[in-house]
Amino acid sequence: MADALSIIPAGVLRNLADKLYEKRKNAALEVEGIVKQLATAADREKISAVINLLTEEFTYSPQANHRKGGLIGLAAATVGLTTEAAQHLEQIVPPVLHSFSDQDSRVRYYACEALYNIAKVVRGDFIVFFNQIFDALCKLSADSDANVQSAAHLLDRLVKDIVTESDQFSIEEFIPLLRERMNVLNPFVRQFLVGWITVLDSVPDIDMLGFLPDFLDGLFNMLSDSSHEIRQQADSALSEFLLEIKNSPSVDYGRMAEILVQRACAADAFTRQTAITWINEFVKLGGDQLVPYYADILGAILPCISDKEEKIRNVARETNEELRSFKAAPGEGFDVGAILAVAKSHLSSEWEGTRIEALHWISALLRKHRSEVLSFLSDIVDTLLKAHSDSSDEVVLLVLEVHACIAQDTKHFHNLLVHLLQNFQKDNSLLEKRGALIIRRLCVLLGAQTVYRELSVILQKEPDLDFASIMVQALNLILLTSSELSELRELLKKSLVNSAGKDLFHALYASWCHSPMAIISLCLLAQTYQHASTVIQSLVEEDINIKFLVQLDKLIRLLETPTFAYLRLQLLEPGRYTWLLKALYGLLMLLPQQSAAFKILRTRLKTVPSYSFSGEQHQNKSQETSNTGGPNHMDSGPNCTQDGVAQDVEIMCNGINFASRLQQFQKMQQEHREHAKSQARFKKASVSLSKETLSPEESREQSSTTDTNQPPKSLRKGPGQLQL
Repeated sequence: MADALSIIPAGVLRNLADKLYEKRKNAALEVEGIVKQLATAADREKISAVINLLTEEFTYSPQANHRKGGLIGLAAATVGLTTEAAQHLEQIVPPVLHSFSDQDSRVRYYACEALYNIAKVVRGDFIVFFNQIFDALCKLSADSDANVQSAAHLLDRLVKDIVTESDQFSIEEFIPLLRERMNVLNPFVRQFLVGWITVLDSVPDIDMLGFLPDFLDGLFNMLSDSSHEIRQQADSALSEFLLEIKNSPSVDYGRMAEILVQRACAADAFTRQTAITWINEFVKLGGDQLVPYYADILGAILPCISDKEEKIRNVARETNEELRSFKAAPGEGFDVGAILAVAKSHLSSEWEGTRIEALHWISALLRKHRSEVLSFLSDIVDTLLKAHSDSSDEVVLLVLEVHACIAQDTKHFHNLLVHLLQNFQKDNSLLEKRGALIIRRLCVLLGAQTVYRELSVILQKEPDLDFASIMVQALNLILLTSSELSELRELLKKSLVNSAGKDLFHALYASWCHSPMAIISLCLLAQTYQHASTVIQSLVEEDINIKFLVQLDKLIRLLETPTFAYLRLQLLEPGRYTWLLKALYGLLMLLPQQSAAFKILRTRLKTVPSYSFSGEQHQNKSQETSNTGGPNHMDSGPNCTQDGVAQDVEIMCNGINFASRLQQFQKMQQEHREHAKSQARFKKASVSLSKETLSPEESREQSSTTDTNQPPKSLRKGPGQLQL
């Protein structure tokens, strides 16, 4: 220190700490001259002493003016050293960097100025302090003083120039520094960072693309910045990197794909659009590298398919198609289970488009990797069944296609229908709203006869008799009204002359016994009119209730539809179709006279030619029938015409044992009656128990509403007065 004091005159040192800038500047010029002389003399020891004096007595002084003078002095000393400056940077640079955090903004300003002048002198030798300088500049870029910010920007530009021309810059050491700061929210710092990324990426010898995964997330984070300028700069940098990726033979797609997947779900639309655009390019370029990430990518794409922004939707759909068309095997890292899990999770999405595409994925996986998908069937079956209740018809139709694809195996086919019936049983509204759509579509996809036969087998064993009755009624209505089941109806019409028709009749009969009206409809469809009449006459008082009359009303109206046109035309030959007339009159006798159905059927029967009841004999032109004498010949043997029309007596025809079938029907109906009585007793006991805890007034009120054997008041109008 004493040597330094003897080297630099006291007046110079005094002026170096003066409050006036001009005096400090002049003093610094004198310091520069002194150091230059020492450098010429190669007196490194005295040079070091001068630098230590400026550092210890000035830059670290508690007096602001001293610190300012010390910074100017260090810069002047560096200029005086010229080519020798690099040897003393370890002494010169640290105190300047320390001043960047000074509380006095003017000191920070002079620190920037000093380091700027130092950097101009040493240029490339300056790189060894790059990380510390970068850290300091990053902080100064957000300085509260505008003059300090301005000075920092000038210094920043010089440092960038030095780095771009230096071959000593270490990108490996710089990247961790950059990564730590990428999530800073300060707009000035963000601009500073993007500027450095752009500059370094422009240097041919620096491979920024290789380190892109380290700061990619930070760039995407800037896309949602409130500053338009920052968003624009970040977007420009990302666009440049994407262009480089397209032209680069070696890219780490995997790490970046994980980042893009997260950003594709961002709240900011511009961020989502950029992320999905990158994913689109990655899917096209990534090839096998992306196979392990397909599930994650799909998880990002599916929500974007229903994005409110049209551009995002379009790119997402294109990416989805591209992804689905890629051919990969499970052995190549293609995780069928993971993709299936993603598709399953999006079946509960609030967006219809997303649910539809999720089903398309499940369907595609079934086609390409059937065995793998079936191994995960237990994980997805419940979700697929829930989709039957979806608000979108398109979703329901697609999920049925998936079911049909699964049900190609007999085992899965049976399980599908079992689960479907269980769903209908749990959710009655599903049966009411979507039952017909589901059954009809399954009939188209899997074959109407196959579906109805299997459903009949399952319903025969259904322990819940009420549900079995409801389900059979629904299936019967679909059978009678759906265009998809027209071939099935045609086959049933030939039950008396065709073995296939007879087998189908037998297959349906057992479960159709759960509903009297379903059996009657089946018999009318199969043209087994005598059996229909026998069934009608076998009904007892308990069978004819409100539910029965509602079903009868539906049947009467269906008789007027094209489905039963053949039956109405047969009424033109009353002598030949005696049992048809008897069956229809039997139905008429069960209907209340004031009901609309009664009037419809009576009007139809009035159109039957009256001469049929005059006792005339009507012979078939082909003379195939000899016992057509009407009701008076009911003791004649059985006879079947070539048209499959049963004559007066039906005991056994085409292998159908009608007597046995009648016993089967009566047995099932007896079970239903006993079940109804049991329910009534249970309900009565429950009501009695509740009455014990009610007041007399509440008891009387409840008793007036618990008589389930009585129809509603609006329907109690005396004999023949029931309104439907």
